[in-house]
Amino acid sequence: MGDPQFAKFPDLQLAQHIFQLTNPSSSKSTKQASLKSVQDAIQEKKMAPLYRYLAHPVDGVLNAPGEGSAQQPAGHRRPSSSAATMLATKNPNLEVPLAWDEKLYESLKTENEKELDAIQKEEDEAAEKAGETEVQAARGKRAELYNRIGDKEKAIASYEAIFEKTGILGTKIDLVLAIIRVGLFFGDKILVKKTVERASALVESGGDWDRRNRLKAYHGLHLLTVRSHAQAAPLLLDSLSTFTSYELCNYSSLVIYAILAGSVSLKRVDFKSKVVDAPEIKAIVGGNQEDKLAAISGLASAGPAAGDEEMADASASTSTPTPTAVNLTTLGQQQDTSETSIDFNPLAKLVKSLYEGDYKNFFGALAEVEVNFLSQDRYLFEHRSWYVREMRLRGYQQLLQSYRVVGLQSMAHDFGVSVDFLDKDLAKFIAADRIPCTIDRVKGIIETNRPDDKNKQYADVVKQGDQLITKLQKYGQAVRLRGSERG
Repeated sequence: MGDPQFAKFPDLQLAQHIFQLTNPSSSKSTKQASLKSVQDAIQEKKMAPLYRYLAHPVDGVLNAPGEGSAQQPAGHRRPSSSAATMLATKNPNLEVPLAWDEKLYESLKTENEKELDAIQKEEDEAAEKAGETEVQAARGKRAELYNRIGDKEKAIASYEAIFEKTGILGTKIDLVLAIIRVGLFFGDKILVKKTVERASALVESGGDWDRRNRLKAYHGLHLLTVRSHAQAAPLLLDSLSTFTSYELCNYSSLVIYAILAGSVSLKRVDFKSKVVDAPEIKAIVGGNQEDKLAAISGLASAGPAAGDEEMADASASTSTPTPTAVNLTTLGQQQDTSETSIDFNPLAKLVKSLYEGDYKNFFGALAEVEVNFLSQDRYLFEHRSWYVREMRLRGYQQLLQSYRVVGLQSMAHDFGVSVDFLDKDLAKFIAADRIPCTIDRVKGIIETNRPDDKNKQYADVVKQGDQLITKLQKYGQAVRLRGSERG
C-alpha cells in the first residue's frame, strides 16, 4: 500500500471561501475574512487562471459586469456551468467584491509560464537521459501546477495523460481521486459523478484498503451534494472510524455531514445505533471529557441490538450532557492545525430532541442547524430548504405513528407552532401522500389512516397485474404485426 499521490491540490477550503463571498447568509465580517483568504491564496499560489475565472470584469463569474476596472467593457459575460454551484447564487451581488488588477494578473501569468517552461525542460531532459519514471514525474509536476493555479481543463487533461501512461493501479486511483476533487472545487457534479463511478471500478479491480476507505468518503460527499442522503449516510458514518481523506475535508466537517445525512434518512433503530450511540459522534458532540474519552477509547459503544424497547426510557435518561464548542484538531494528527472551533450544540440538540420526541426543542434546533450549518456550507446550501422540510416531515411522522387520533391544538403545542401553520404544513405532506392521515378542522383533530398490510399487498398485486397485462397486450400486437409482414 503506497502513500497517496496528487493529494495536495486543489484546496477545497478555498472553494468554501469563494462560496462565502456570494453567500447571502454570511455576515460582512465573514465575507471580508473569506476575501482576504482568496486574495492571499491567489497571490501565494500564483493562481492566474482562477483569478481570471473569478474576477475578470468581462469573463469573471464573481464580479458584476464592469466591476473592478473601468477600462474593461461591460456586458457579454461568459456563462459558466459551474458558477451556479461554485457560488451561492447565479447572479451574485457582492457586498465585498474581488477587484480586478490587470498588472497582478499579468505578473501571475508570467510566473506560471516560467514554471511551465522549467517543467517542460525537465521532461525533455528526462526523455533524453533518463527513463519513463522520470518523465512521468515531470508530467505529474505539470498536472499539480495546473491544479494548484486553478486551471480546471488543463489539470484534468494532464491527469488523464499520466493515467494513460501508468500501469500502477494505486497511482491510477490517486489520479482519478484528484480529478474528483477538481470537480468538487468547481462544483461540476456531472464530472464528479462520472469520475466516482470510474474510481469505484478501479478500486473493485484490486484497490488497497486505504484507497478503498478514502473513496468511501469521496462517494458519500458526492451523494450528499446530489441530495441522495439515504445512500450517503452509511458511507459517511462508516468513514468516521477510518477517515484519512483530509485533502477532501476536515474531520469535523465529516461528522457534520454524517449526522445530517443519518438524521434525515435512517430508520429509528439505525438512527439510535449509528448516530445517537455512535462512539465517534459522541467523541465530538459529547460535552464532558469523560464521555469523549470513553467514546474515543471504545468504552461507549453502540451495540447492534439497540432497539425500540430501549427508546421508551430515553426521555428519562440524563446521560446526555450539554455540548460545548470543541476543537477537533486533537482528534486527528493529520488534520489541518488551522481548523477553527465549531459549536456542535445545535446538532447535538437536533439529534437528542428528535430521538427523545421533544418536538418543540427539535424545531428550535432545526432552525439553528439551518442558520449555522446548512446556510454556511457550500455542499449543503442549495439543499437547505429541502432538508428542513424533510426533517419537519420526519418529526410529524414520528409523532403520528404512535396515535390513531391526535388533537390539532395539542400537536401544534407539542411542536411549538400555531394551529394554522401546522394545518398548512401537514396539508402539503398529506396531498403528496407522505403522511397517511386526514385533518378535521371542525372537530380539531388529526386522524391517521394506518394502511392494512393485506389490503396494501392486494392493491399492489392488482396494480402490478394491470401493468403486466398491458405489456403483454403490447407484445402480442407487435408479434401479430410482424407475422402479417412475413405473410
